[in-house]
Amino acid sequence: MPYYVYVIRLDNAVLQSRKFQRGNPEVNPCLSCLYVGQSCHPPETRFWQHKTGYKGNRFVKDYGLGLCPQFYERFNPIKTRREAERLERMLTERLRRKGHGVWSH
Repeated sequence: MPYYVYVIRLDNAVLQSRKFQRGNPEVNPCLSCLYVGQSCHPPETRFWQHKTGYKGNRFVKDYGLGLCPQFYERFNPIKTRREAERLERMLTERLRRKGHGVWSH
């Protein structure tokens, strides 16, 4: 079964959430806020699951604007869940180091 990583752009209004702020103490407010995830579903399917509340993240449901394939396309599809989880962590860390506000599990 293939796995996928994906990145969703969030409205910068998410920066008003204390929980999001605590997870991103060094965010650059001039850069986009993002959600990074991994799934056995293609990114497009997973985005709409989030938006409709099916196994979704609250930040994506409330603030999700759309997918950012430029951050993840080159990695997909992924052969194992373990590798997808590793890539999710790597993308999260890389984007945070660049100054993006990032939420991930």
